[in-house]
Amino acid sequence: MQQHMIDSYRAARLGAPAPPVPGTHDVAVLRGMRDHRRFEAVLAGRLATGRLRAALARLFAPHHPRNHPPACR
Repeated sequence: MQQHMIDSYRAARLGAPAPPVPGTHDVAVLRGMRDHRRFEAVLAGRLATGRLRAALARLFAPHHPRNHPPACR
């Protein structure tokens, strides 16, 4: 917190925009880390797990209507 106050003071003296408040981008950083781990897992050839795998299983299930072409008339 003290570093943020020092940086804010310095930015005000120099006429630069103030730095973001600590913790502003924490959720975005965590989400990015999770996405990167998933991407690395795909590159390594590991299968999807957890909720992602369940969603894919539901989407590509043989009885799912999106997997069958419409009836020809």
